[in-house]
Order: sequence, then structure tokens, then C-alpha cells
Amino acid sequence: MCRLFGLSSAPEHTRATFWLLDAPDSLSRQSRRDPDGTGLGYFTADGAPRIDKAPIAAYRDRAFAEEARQVRSVTFLAHVRFASTGSLDARNTHPFQQDGRLFAHNGVIEGLDDLDDQLGDDRSLVGGDTDSERFFALITREVRRNGGDVTTGIEQAAGWIARNLPVYALNLILVTADELWALRFPDTHELYVLERAAGGQHGSRHLDHSGSNGRMRVHSAHLADHPAVVVASERMDDNPRWRLLEAGELLHVGPDLRTTHRVVLREPPAHQLTLDDLHPDAAASQRAA
Repeated sequence: MCRLFGLSSAPEHTRATFWLLDAPDSLSRQSRRDPDGTGLGYFTADGAPRIDKAPIAAYRDRAFAEEARQVRSVTFLAHVRFASTGSLDARNTHPFQQDGRLFAHNGVIEGLDDLDDQLGDDRSLVGGDTDSERFFALITREVRRNGGDVTTGIEQAAGWIARNLPVYALNLILVTADELWALRFPDTHELYVLERAAGGQHGSRHLDHSGSNGRMRVHSAHLADHPAVVVASERMDDNPRWRLLEAGELLHVGPDLRTTHRVVLREPPAHQLTLDDLHPDAAASQRAA
């Protein structure tokens, strides 16, 4: 299953170290368990988006993903990909960038010809083959139509897909230079949020999160002194304040680190897919590790 991780320490810049593939295995085990891409998105001091990513497949060089990378940003977005749609190359590896925003998705959307028709000329926003980048393009189109309102753009794009296309899951994280959004829909996959006080639950500790069976680890000494909001596909430490988002819940973390959330999709997808409905490769990508 793809893994999502987002962090905001707004308005503070945080230095964090990311290992996106932190558990070496034998080659025989890699062939079935290795991810198909890893990516890290963040923003420079002047707010310019940056993405560091590569397609990593079984038996290929893992040095890119295993190397610890230390970057400084207000917001971060990391993704470990298990491919369901699109070939294994950089253009299909998350995160994606559009209009200065970064986006990653965990799930499957079918009916891509219908989605392309809905996008129309905005299909030009899509550089790869994935359902995820098309979903992002629809969000970008709706944000533009709503005067830059990202919350409304996500709600309208996800709502159209939920009503019109076969859906397995639409879990997403979207970040700007100082804001973060996360959506869980429906209840197929988990997505958690942690509103972390400075120093965590003990009040004096740095952030050191690990999860995904060794697929992702994040460390930040800076967050011993500053609060943060973290969103992840799983609880990544023993802090009891991790909260599972509700199905259809859209979370927003503002530039002052204040959070708002509400259920924006109350009905299940009109065409809910199950694992048995998916192509074997897509089904494999959606099973829990």
C-alpha cells in the first residue's frame, strides 16, 4: 500500500531528516516487497516548491531512497509508492507539483477516459499516466474556478469523482509553502492526524517517527521546541493523541498551525470498488504491507 506523510510546523521553518526506504532486505524478499517510487516534497526559504523523487523498483539501485536527506521547510510531503496505474518512472512518482502546490494520493480511481473528458484542456496539467496526477489536475482546475480556495477545490473535485467514477480510495495530502490539507475517503485506507505539542507527549523530546515496516522514518530535533501537525497513513509512534480521520473528513492546517476539519463527503462512492474488482497489480498495490 502507498504510504503518505505530511508535516506542518507553520509558521516555523523546521529542519527534518527523511529516510524513505530504511529497511534493507535480501534481493529475494525485495522482489515482492519493494516500493515502486519514493518522493519528498518541501519548500525553500523563498517559498519555491522542490521535489526529490525517483522510481525505485525491485532489484534496482536503492541508494537514492535509502540515503538520509536533511531539508528545511515549513511543510513537508513524503510518499512511498506501490504502483497501481502508470509505468515506473519519475513522471509517475509522487509527489506532483501544480500551481506551486504539492500533492500525493493513496488509492485507485478507474474510468480515466471519463476523467480526461472532464478535465478537457486541463488535461495538459498532467505529465504522466497516473490516476493520481489526473485527480490533482481536477483539484487544480476547481481551485482556479473558485478563486484559489483550495478547500473548496478539493471538495468539489473529490465529490465529482465520488459521484461519477469507480473509486477504491481517494486519500490525499496537499501542501503549499505554509498550509496542509488531508482527505480520507472512503474508509478503505486509514489516515491519521497528530497535533503534536512542542516536545511531544513528554514535553522535551525531538520528533522521531518511523513506520511502514521500515519504509519511512522522519527525525527533527527542532520539534523538541516547536509544535507541529503530522498526517500519516499509520500511527508512527506511541503518542496517544493520534486520531483517525473520519471517512469523508477534510483536514486543513493553516499558516498559524490552527486546524479545521469537517466531513465533506457524507455518501459512499457511487461506484465503490473492492480488491476483487481491481486488476491484480492494482489490488496488490492497495493491500496493507
